[in-house]
Amino acid sequence: MKPVIGITADVEISDKHFLNGEYVRAVIRAGGLPMIISVGIEKDVDQLIGLLDGLLLSGGNDINPMLFNEEPHSYLGEVSPSRDSSELELARQMLKTSKPILGICRGLQILNVAAGGTLYQDFHNQKEGPILQHIQKAPNTHSSHYVQVEKGSLLESMAGSERIVVNSYHHQSLKDVPPVFNVTGVASDGIVEAIEGTGEQFVLGVQWHPELLSTNGDAVSLQIFERFISECAEKGN
Repeated sequence: MKPVIGITADVEISDKHFLNGEYVRAVIRAGGLPMIISVGIEKDVDQLIGLLDGLLLSGGNDINPMLFNEEPHSYLGEVSPSRDSSELELARQMLKTSKPILGICRGLQILNVAAGGTLYQDFHNQKEGPILQHIQKAPNTHSSHYVQVEKGSLLESMAGSERIVVNSYHHQSLKDVPPVFNVTGVASDGIVEAIEGTGEQFVLGVQWHPELLSTNGDAVSLQIFERFISECAEKGN
């Protein structure tokens, strides 16, 4: 049987739920069975986790800085309190299991906050030094900047290289990374691009969007999803 992969949905202020189809197609392409997860499931997380073989935390809006003990910066974007609440509870509980987790863009940031880390609310205004273009003007299936990959990391084993090229659509980024994660990918301007769990559980968070790059057959992106689904199948219910 195919592993069941929960994919978190986004939500608008009007309470309309949605999810970009690339996430679903990437999971199906890699051999998984996608299940879209709505907000408002905090009280039923234990039951939900029992149905899942793996979790994909998808991209979306900014994360409420009050969740990591900061007040809003003037450049903070739109936040979704209900989504924050649901995803943080889901991430915290999944981190206590052996089931694989893949966090993409906002999903990387949710993993970091769930484990006690912090974020730059807008790194263009909060981080020192020159910054690359992280909200790219190129098409979303186009890779726009390099990431230096930690030698011997999970990401390096999938990429087959210590330097990869990725796309970029974000203005928040990781600041303080808790010790339960290793930083395994960094852009040339110092922005954290990838983290991995330090234990046996498959936990990978990436700041870019491999689901978009995989539509053009990007080898690293395809490997990320294939390895994730393979791990989910192995740890399956």
